[in-house]
Amino acid sequence: MSYAPIGPLPDLDKRISGTPRSYPIIVHCHLCWDWVWQRPQQFISRLSRRHRTLFVEMLKPDPGLVAPLARYRTIEDLPNLTLLTLQFPSWRWNDGQYVDGERRRLVQEYLSGPGAGQFEQPVQWFYDPMTAPAFLGQMGEVLTVYDCMDELSRFREAPPEIISREAELISRADVVFTGGRKLCEAKRKLHPNCHFYGCGVDGEHFGKARAVKTRVSPELAAMRRPVLGYFGVVDERLDYDLLSQLADAQPDWSIVMIGPAIKVEADSLPRRKNLHWLGQRAYSELPCFCKGFDLCLMPFALNEATEFINPTKALEYMATGHQIVSTAVPDVVSNFSSVIRVAQSPEEFVDLCRMALQKPDKPRIQRGLEMVNANSWEKIVSALEGHIEQALERNGAAALRERLTATHSMKHTETGSAGRSRSQEISA
Repeated sequence: MSYAPIGPLPDLDKRISGTPRSYPIIVHCHLCWDWVWQRPQQFISRLSRRHRTLFVEMLKPDPGLVAPLARYRTIEDLPNLTLLTLQFPSWRWNDGQYVDGERRRLVQEYLSGPGAGQFEQPVQWFYDPMTAPAFLGQMGEVLTVYDCMDELSRFREAPPEIISREAELISRADVVFTGGRKLCEAKRKLHPNCHFYGCGVDGEHFGKARAVKTRVSPELAAMRRPVLGYFGVVDERLDYDLLSQLADAQPDWSIVMIGPAIKVEADSLPRRKNLHWLGQRAYSELPCFCKGFDLCLMPFALNEATEFINPTKALEYMATGHQIVSTAVPDVVSNFSSVIRVAQSPEEFVDLCRMALQKPDKPRIQRGLEMVNANSWEKIVSALEGHIEQALERNGAAALRERLTATHSMKHTETGSAGRSRSQEISA
């Protein structure tokens, strides 16, 4: 079973013959490359295999800086990908006009210096709507893509300008992708060329959790079983009261939370002897942790920040061969309820965890593995490239029509002028 993207992929294959053309890509992202490995890294790492790519990221403002700073580096395993990291002094960060101008200046300086000749006529690919005024129409781009992975305006501490900036970005984008089905329904009202592509999965990577040779992380091996685990960002999207209730309901369970705490104070996280906050771990280590899970958790709060999310971890959990229990996030219900047990209340969440541990549902696990096989990142990226190819063809055809119209108009003017000239000569 697959939660297929909206729109038939075979039609794309019929319209586009041969290998997609190569074009440079400039990415503007609110998530840093070396942070939690998510949708942007999965998409862009694969796109960079065929397209030279500049990934522009922004570090947290630094009170020690006196002027904006830019650094660039390449990644050994991804030779076509360059990371350009920007950072601003804290005292100028709230000056939006200054930040926009300096963002653009720093990127343009790189493009005219170390990156000269490498990113001409690019496809501009946006994850961060806040960067739109700085770069839209400023990079000589041939196409603008907005990959809307979340409703960022709903997140805690979101800048109020993000709403108007996203509106500008959507109005000027050629293609819009969304990470959630409900999100697509909302954005499609604003843009006709909008397509839902949920998260894919690196089935081979997370499938290592099922391999006999994979060793359980020592941190988990010493814990009391069963181990109920979560990995991902620890932020306002989690239901901390639910985690407390889960830990209190079964003191003999070990509940493991893996991921960086963002926009929540570490001191505010619930503390129980059987609730373990391990912090961020490398993407490469996650299969070793998942090998030690007995059950995978998706304990999301039902709030503004989660209304449109389509969690990347859903398919990743499935690839580990474990059962999953989640709260009733809309896209989880619509896309994954045949695999994931969905709770409508904290009490039901605890009960479903008990049920899953006592009586594993092997058909659910098998359906999850089938869903993993149908939703690889490679398949999704190929489909994205198809939409981009179509948009490039449309833009090219439109530009050609404009040139032909201009040429025809010029010839018509010249012919008319020549005719008047001859007429004058005759009458003279």
